[in-house]
Amino acid sequence: MKFEDAFFEFAAGKLNQLPPSDVPEVVFSGKSNVGKSSLINKILNRKSLARVSATPGNINFYSLKECRLVDLPGYGYAKVSHAEKLRWAELVEGYLASDRNIQFVVQIIDIRHKPTENDLHMIEFLMESRFPFAVVVTKSDKLNKTQRAKQLAYFDELFRDENGESLVHYIPFSSVNGEGVDVMKQIIQSIAQAHTAQLQAQQE
Repeated sequence: MKFEDAFFEFAAGKLNQLPPSDVPEVVFSGKSNVGKSSLINKILNRKSLARVSATPGNINFYSLKECRLVDLPGYGYAKVSHAEKLRWAELVEGYLASDRNIQFVVQIIDIRHKPTENDLHMIEFLMESRFPFAVVVTKSDKLNKTQRAKQLAYFDELFRDENGESLVHYIPFSSVNGEGVDVMKQIIQSIAQAHTAQLQAQQE
């Protein structure tokens, strides 16, 4: 895959503006200022394709030949009205509930902080909805080895079932040193390859 060939396709502020779901979609979710844009740019080998919007609240679509990266509005944004926050929530819920080709969800959390209530609700939703997903913990370079191990242990303990089985897969990520980028690219490539193989099988 040529990740650097990605381009900004569309920004949807309403459900009826969503483009056709004709390729697999990899979805990025997280609170405002958690580093979604930095993560997407690092994966795509671009410096500023994805940007923090001055007027947030849209679902942004970034197109590759084989799939799309979908950037959901960041929740917890303080500088908008309650009514606007409800619009965002309805937009995100409507997108996730629609019959789209969502193949993977990337839930993003800042490694330095405990998950917010919204983070926990989103992870619970993903587990209940059975979406394939992973939790990317950003800004991993901001902690030393001891702090990092302690925080990852906390996350791991937080998301275990009654039998002690881990419920969540974590991917440490840093836009500074590139940790986690190759892992994310491999996930996206595997999704695209599976889609291509499916299309080929249908044509045979």
